[in-house]
Amino acid sequence: MIKNLFLFRFFQKKHIIFCLLIFGIILATIFYIQLSKANDKVLHINTDRLAAIKQMMEKSNAFWYSGKNDSALFYFNKTQLLCYPKADYADYYVGSLNNMVEILQQNGNYNEAETTLIKAFPYLEKTTNVKYAVNAYTFMAYNYLYMYDYEKALYYHRKALKKAISTFRKARILSEIAFAYMHQKKYQEAVNLLEPISKCKIADKITPSNTNAQRAAILYNLGLSYLRLGDHKDEALKCFNESLELTLKLNDDYELIGNYYAFYLFYSKYHNPVLKKINAEKAYYCAKTAKSVTNEINMLASLIEADNAENSKKHWKVYNKKIDSLIVSRKKAKNQFANIIYDSKKDKEENLELKTQKLENELELQRQKNRSFVSYIIISFSIFILLFLIFYITSKGKREKKDIIYKSEMRISNKLHDELAINVHQTLLFAEDNDLENEENKEKLLYHLNNIYSKTRNISKENSQIPTDDRYVAVLKEMISEYRSKDVNIILNGFDVVSWNTIEKNRKIILYRILQELLFNMKKHSDATLISIILKINNKSLTVVCTDNSTEITTKDTILEKRLQNVENRIKTIKGTINFDKNTERGFKISFTFPI
Repeated sequence: MIKNLFLFRFFQKKHIIFCLLIFGIILATIFYIQLSKANDKVLHINTDRLAAIKQMMEKSNAFWYSGKNDSALFYFNKTQLLCYPKADYADYYVGSLNNMVEILQQNGNYNEAETTLIKAFPYLEKTTNVKYAVNAYTFMAYNYLYMYDYEKALYYHRKALKKAISTFRKARILSEIAFAYMHQKKYQEAVNLLEPISKCKIADKITPSNTNAQRAAILYNLGLSYLRLGDHKDEALKCFNESLELTLKLNDDYELIGNYYAFYLFYSKYHNPVLKKINAEKAYYCAKTAKSVTNEINMLASLIEADNAENSKKHWKVYNKKIDSLIVSRKKAKNQFANIIYDSKKDKEENLELKTQKLENELELQRQKNRSFVSYIIISFSIFILLFLIFYITSKGKREKKDIIYKSEMRISNKLHDELAINVHQTLLFAEDNDLENEENKEKLLYHLNNIYSKTRNISKENSQIPTDDRYVAVLKEMISEYRSKDVNIILNGFDVVSWNTIEKNRKIILYRILQELLFNMKKHSDATLISIILKINNKSLTVVCTDNSTEITTKDTILEKRLQNVENRIKTIKGTINFDKNTERGFKISFTFPI
């Protein structure tokens, strides 16, 4: 007996909540510890891979900055092979591919550059910085420009423009779009793009040294566009002079090639042979100093055209030698790059495959363990939450049921006291003080008893079960008719129009009780002789309008707070709204609406 009593007390409400909370805390602690261990292991695997990628990237950049493009290409390729899974290392994967493409383009290997760059496109959205996507689209645009496919070049420049964020980068892309227009001989379109950005000195906040270089390029392109259009001699010369002034500050012979070539074109157009030759020589000298073989050959061709016949013969011999040398070197470069790609792929297959497979297997195994563990935790938490909800809902239901019973009992008790106690007391006094053998007294006693019975029956009906099936309308009308008398007439309208079967049972019951309460208040507190109840359906809502012709003078607040508080509360439980309108000349009017 003592043991049973102890168990009963232990499983009381407070003890159950306490046990459930302890169980939840234990589960959360276990989950946190296991997940931390799993994350540490996954992070360790990823960190090992990341360290190797960073090391390879640094090695690649070191070769690139030192001008050893063949070695840089080889190690950039190894970097992108290490980036697996690619989505986890999207920055390094796309970045290394972009660098490879730049090297390939510099050596005229445009087909290989396109093939390489396409690999980066599926992972552009997974990178953490838009610069990777902007660079990828820009390099693809360059590739098509070099292959004379200007429409595709413009397409990718526009994609890069949509991705770009900084004003400086957008201005640079607009300049490149204008450059593509120039190749299409759409010089006016190029001018339309370049003129607005040339008027603004847009600074590169990340790398300030790029500011003058970009402005010089914009002015160079704008000057060439003016030159090609014609009738813009002064504007073209002004652009070329300002561009040259900015480029000289950069101390970069490669950039100066274009500036002096622009002056060569300008003086060719406006017939100044002396300055034409001088600028051709300067362009050729800068190309030689910059060791740009392609530009050296092109500038040499310009010098042949600008110089006298005797010097042109000497230049022609040099030109032929350089052409032959360039062809041979490009063939070697292409073969060398092909060998690098092949060797890199072979290196991956032979040296990295086992390591990658091992790491991936460990990572996948750990992820599987994590998924299993998380599944167990989720199931445990679900059971815990389910038990808690069952307990909570059950407890809440019991409390609400007790509250409802208590309120009903108090309401019935108050009603019996208010409406029957006085009548019963008066009837008893009448029976004691009068001779019941007298027919008149007997009739009065029967009248009092019948009155008590009627009120008792009404109270019983108010708290009885309300049918919500097909009998509902008949029961509702019967309840309303009980408030009719020889002095009070009730008019009903719209009851037969409503499709009662589509209305929820709970809403039917609440409507029944609301009308019952309203009619009771009208009968008890007003001198109305005519009551009207109208039902309307509008936009899936039911509107009920109750009016009478009473002449009672009262205030809205008094009615809502004292007499119709229960009505207002019931309407709110079904998400309805109530509207009160009192006019002493026309009587009392109340309407309420609720969704059905």
